Amino acid sequence: MMTKLKIKSGDVVRVIAGDHKGSEGKVLRVNREDNKAIVEGVNMVSKHTKPSAKNPQGGIVKKEAFLHISNLSLIDPKSKEITKVGTRVEGDKKVRFSKKSNQVL
Repeated sequence: MMTKLKIKSGDVVRVIAGDHKGSEGKVLRVNREDNKAIVEGVNMVSKHTKPSAKNPQGGIVKKEAFLHISNLSLIDPKSKEITKVGTRVEGDKKVRFSKKSNQVL
């Protein structure tokens, strides 16, 4: 079952738990089935690759791995602090807003 998430790709988030606590970055991809996200420059892993036509040398490639959504918190663009996300209807559109600054995200 896919759940509704408060974090979307393109959001700037801070890691609030785990090995990478305190790191910040932009969300590159969100996996709604597993409730996980990839954050730019956070949770880097070494992946061993075989030589191929695309990468004839092969070797070890550093890339980001998924983090669980519960370990991420959205950063308010105005105050640069972590914030909770709310939704409200403005006119005929449903918008997300920061609960700290009441600003539309």
